[in-house]
Amino acid sequence: MNEPQQEWTEIIEDSHSLFDLKLKEVWRYKDLVYMFVKRDFVSSFKQTVLGPIWFFINPIFTTLAYLIIFGNIANLPTDGAPKILFYLAGVMLWNYFSSSLTGTSSTFSGNAGIFGKVYFPRLVTPISVVISNLMRFGVQFLLFLGFWSYFLFKGEVQPNIWMLATPFLIILMAAFALGAGMIFSALTTKYKDLSMLLGFGVSLYMYATPVIYPISVLKGPWRELAYYNPLTGIFECFKYGWLGKGEFSVLMLGLSTIIIFFILALGTVIFNKVEKTFMDTV
Repeated sequence: MNEPQQEWTEIIEDSHSLFDLKLKEVWRYKDLVYMFVKRDFVSSFKQTVLGPIWFFINPIFTTLAYLIIFGNIANLPTDGAPKILFYLAGVMLWNYFSSSLTGTSSTFSGNAGIFGKVYFPRLVTPISVVISNLMRFGVQFLLFLGFWSYFLFKGEVQPNIWMLATPFLIILMAAFALGAGMIFSALTTKYKDLSMLLGFGVSLYMYATPVIYPISVLKGPWRELAYYNPLTGIFECFKYGWLGKGEFSVLMLGLSTIIIFFILALGTVIFNKVEKTFMDTV
């Protein structure tokens, strides 16, 4: 006698596309994002004497070092902007991008123990890194506003309407760091050497970005190559909006936006593909 064929009442399968960021699912785990952000903030300054004051000390001493080395010794131009304000703006922006990139790049390797024990959207981890670094950026931005207000009162800066683009610029930096970080985090599950090369590469990348110099000092092919650096449009737009100096153009920012969202899309595809099997290789 033939037994009746069983019919499945529910089938569980992965229905997400490679381009799906699972933002709705991440939103359901927003409390976990908050816990990760709090953990990163507390652990950064646990057992330190000065605590959050390091948020101010780091950019101040870095700015002073750049002022002496690049502003006075190398005598690099700043397009007429106050040197200390020019370098502080570059340091503040670069700190946010570099710390977000290096933090998200260790998503799989640094959290393998958690990922192997409990399920939650893996994107929660890199997003929490970007948000926690945004808090540091906010504190350093207050420091920048203090110096900026002083030079504004002296009439040495001429801000314009492009300063209102600052939130968009921050979103672009976060998207760039998130996309590039997801690519590196996926690749380092198989190629551990990339995690060591990343720190060195980020340091070199700073000199390819207008952090310590304006784009106006570049000539010929170097200037053309600088336009394809996604951070060039962001840094030049910020300095042009707040300081009123530089050679910013809408085309430059538009090109940065296109490249960044392409990298974010590519990072999403690679991240979603690797997250299913990374436990076998990490």
